Amino acid sequence: MRRQRARALLVDLDGVLRHIPVNKAQEIERRYGMEPGRLRQTASVWGRMQPALVGEVSHAQWMSVVADELAFAAGGPERARAAVAEWQAERGTVDQTVLSFVRDVRAAGLPVGIATNGTDALGAELDALGLTGEVDVVVNSSEVGAHKPAKEFFLAACQAIGVPPPAVFFIDADDRAVRGARAAGLSALRWSGPDDLRYVRAALEV
Repeated sequence: MRRQRARALLVDLDGVLRHIPVNKAQEIERRYGMEPGRLRQTASVWGRMQPALVGEVSHAQWMSVVADELAFAAGGPERARAAVAEWQAERGTVDQTVLSFVRDVRAAGLPVGIATNGTDALGAELDALGLTGEVDVVVNSSEVGAHKPAKEFFLAACQAIGVPPPAVFFIDADDRAVRGARAAGLSALRWSGPDDLRYVRAALEV
């Protein structure tokens, strides 16, 4: 059966609309005596990260726990807090090709939303990136109370953008999120880079 024409677009933030350079974190880790990847590895432990993603703890509380865990590796609690603060200050860069496409989609009359696993710091991050006002809705897992790839997250995102799941097209760089979106009834593409825009344009008829 032929799918409905997509009438709305949801895009993930990290890996699609924003890119954060890995070398910045590595440079911080080197200066503070930590092995490469230690910051992200420590922060990404599910029991630490998940409560922040569903709004049970604040971003600041999450990072405080991360700093405590890194105290020994960084050479003391003060150095650990400084390393985490420097790491979090890196906002990354906006992919201007994707942003231009988002503007084209909105100009064509289709709503666009950012759908991301975020914390209560997301609004400030979008402000710092200059993305506030560039989309119609922002669907933040910490406000929804559920995170990708949960069906509840995607149903909330479709409700926020005002279009039923079969008519929503979703883009994410994470395969689990893409599978979750499809299970919720959305059309979804695993993003590999701007070369995918030709396919997305065709799906949206933009």
